[in-house]
Amino acid sequence: MTSADLLWTVLKVAVMVGFLLNVAGLLTWYDRRGGAMMQDRLGPNRAALKIGKFELRIAGLLHTAADGVKFFTKEDFMPPKADKLLFSLAPIIAFFPVFAILAVIPFGEPIAPDALWRFVCTKAGEASQLAVDGSCPAGFAKQWSFPWVPAHGVAHNAVSLQVAPLDVGILYIFAMAGQGIIGAAIAGWASDNKFSLMGALRAASQMVSYEVTLGLTLVGAFMIYGSIRLEDMVVWQQENAWGIFVQPLAFFLFFAAAIAESKRIPFDLPEAESELVSGYFTEYSGMKFGMFYFAEYAEIVTSSMLLATIFLGGWSLPFMHRDGITIAFGETVVAVTHIPHIWSVIISVLAFFGKVIVLCLLQAFIRWSLPRFRYDQLMKLGWTVMLPLSLANIFATGIVWIAVQRGGASVAAGLKTAGDITQGITAATITALVLWAIIGLVRKPTRRETIVGSSASYAAAAGGAKEAPIREAAA
Repeated sequence: MTSADLLWTVLKVAVMVGFLLNVAGLLTWYDRRGGAMMQDRLGPNRAALKIGKFELRIAGLLHTAADGVKFFTKEDFMPPKADKLLFSLAPIIAFFPVFAILAVIPFGEPIAPDALWRFVCTKAGEASQLAVDGSCPAGFAKQWSFPWVPAHGVAHNAVSLQVAPLDVGILYIFAMAGQGIIGAAIAGWASDNKFSLMGALRAASQMVSYEVTLGLTLVGAFMIYGSIRLEDMVVWQQENAWGIFVQPLAFFLFFAAAIAESKRIPFDLPEAESELVSGYFTEYSGMKFGMFYFAEYAEIVTSSMLLATIFLGGWSLPFMHRDGITIAFGETVVAVTHIPHIWSVIISVLAFFGKVIVLCLLQAFIRWSLPRFRYDQLMKLGWTVMLPLSLANIFATGIVWIAVQRGGASVAAGLKTAGDITQGITAATITALVLWAIIGLVRKPTRRETIVGSSASYAAAAGGAKEAPIREAAA
């Protein structure tokens, strides 16, 4: 490995880990702030930085900082009869596999270092030429140039925006994600607490059950993409259509199973406060509890990364390719605009992380919208509803795929046009959502109180309240 390769690897690790840490931390704030807004109540408003008579609250963000200080300074309690080794090992097992998953997730277009920028020599009336050793002939002026690269093909020295482009791809992710089951099970068993043990049993059975659905929902995607490498999946979606259009049922099944894997409401049965105090980490405190707590939010980010990569086009945007924007429907080309390679890379990275943030906010919205399932309902949903649907999706995908392969060139051309139409629909939807968000941010909110009614008004509308007959006391 050369020094340049090492530098690129360190940079990629810093980008992915930095994004995960920051977004997971902000999600803890959004859970408080967003939940308060949805329920029309005060949110995080107590933690403040006082400078004289001035109080700095930063919309409640200081609560997240206060949580971090609390985790590091709180007493590290361990039950007297707990297994000390396993009790201390469980948070580590639950925490670090989440970060290991980041290694195979691509977050942008491959970079051609030679095409990011270059110096060219220009002279009026003559064609531009590359500067040799940073210098130009007499009479030529040296200028910056930001070239574009061809849409197809990757340079031999291209840098993949992926920490470890493994051939096993998604299989590595399932191997790492499965370690979380071990962490939860060990935490409950080693705590010497019946509530913790019950939470660990719930967590293990829930995660095993929904991992089956999680894996089977992707089989149909593998059949269509023809690869288990995540970067190949993104390239296929960039050239054809996003996975949500070719595997709509798989998208919703994977989304629901991913929420169940992260053990968030409405699937937070292993941590149910009203039943199990706090589940498998009831006995944990200090930074050990903080690792379990933060791992849950980190799982939200990683699951959103997988959803964006497999079903929402990864780093790609509608009609955008490596060389720029090409709006085409079938064989009809509407517009072509070339974009410098450096901007193409930046836009692709921002597109990927933007999709991840939107999916994280959607999961937080669901967390404050749905009630908790009963445990029997949770298991019944996984084994009798989602598992059969994932198998049916595989069967239906196989039939459609065989029919398409035997359909010939006319069917392929029709599907290509249909894919371009979905790109247009996606572009219009994204534009409308962005405009709606901008209008919502700049518009001054109005607060209106509406009294729906009272018990007296409802009783009067029903014909009045009836008094129960008074029973005379027995003589």
